[in-house]
Amino acid sequence: MSKITLGILGGGQLGSMLSVAAKKLNIRTVVYCNDRSAPAFNFCDEFIYGKYDDKNEIYNFAGKVDIITYEFENIPFETLNELNKLKTVLPKPSINRLIQHRLAEKDFINKLNIRTTRYVYVKEEKDLETLSDFLPGILKTTTMGYDGKGQYQINKIEQIPSLNIDFSKEYILEKLVKLKKEISVIITRFGNSKYEIYEPIENIHEDQILRYSKIPAIINEKLFDQSKDWAIQIAEELKFIGTLCVEFFIDRNENLYVNEIAPRVHNSGHLTINAYNVSQFENHIRAVCSLEQIPIKKISNAEMTNLIGNQIMPYRENPQLKENQFLFDYLKKEIKEKRKMGHLTTLK
Repeated sequence: MSKITLGILGGGQLGSMLSVAAKKLNIRTVVYCNDRSAPAFNFCDEFIYGKYDDKNEIYNFAGKVDIITYEFENIPFETLNELNKLKTVLPKPSINRLIQHRLAEKDFINKLNIRTTRYVYVKEEKDLETLSDFLPGILKTTTMGYDGKGQYQINKIEQIPSLNIDFSKEYILEKLVKLKKEISVIITRFGNSKYEIYEPIENIHEDQILRYSKIPAIINEKLFDQSKDWAIQIAEELKFIGTLCVEFFIDRNENLYVNEIAPRVHNSGHLTINAYNVSQFENHIRAVCSLEQIPIKKISNAEMTNLIGNQIMPYRENPQLKENQFLFDYLKKEIKEKRKMGHLTTLK
């Protein structure tokens, strides 16, 4: 059997770790990215720079690969759809189009009788004037935006003029829950009722950026089971192939809410590289490339800390790690204040 070549759209840290996992499975990787200095350049077999709407480069990329996946959801649907006519794209572009739009995503989840926070569509500024019962809330662009970009916390109607919100964009307003905890569940689906699911991961965010994740999550058995059941239900309904993350809120009354679906490998699952026999990245590669499904086993409890901005520097200058610690430097050239530069996993 000839060696599989996997195309990966996006060259950030997730694309880098997918490339590393592919190499372990003897799969060649070609990364396509619109950033010349993307870190996946250091980890893949071939790197193609091009804009996501450059048809010539996109066709060139498709001609070099057997199957295509992507590392983040903000790649234009038109690009994914065009590529899918040439080579199979997994997860399916239609899934990405649904999840790229926060209103469509929330409607989809609610139709499955799965709880989300209360939300409402906001088209223009005057729509907000009648929505005081949704406050305090978070105003989010319906498309694009991650790590807190395109989001505004509104506590009172009177605040709105001072926030300088760009109303040329469309938004949804989500009512804030009285938050006790955030968790995520990562599942890799191989086919109908064929999946591997990791135990719930407890997460701590600061400035809407993930700072810290750990397993086991300190939650009761009901929430443990319900979060996994909902993740399975979502993955099955989407007929998803690959790794998917469902992010949840838990309120002070121990109610569970789906916050967002990430149709890809996820930052909170980085600890699976060291804490499980098969990581979320390897499972994603196995699923999209139709390789053998291996039952996952937890090796150890773990915690993962994101290294943001300058936090990477002490590890670059003098990485003194304990035996149970694993450093991942994403090899990003430019250090920025809120940029994820690497992560540290500690097995417990």
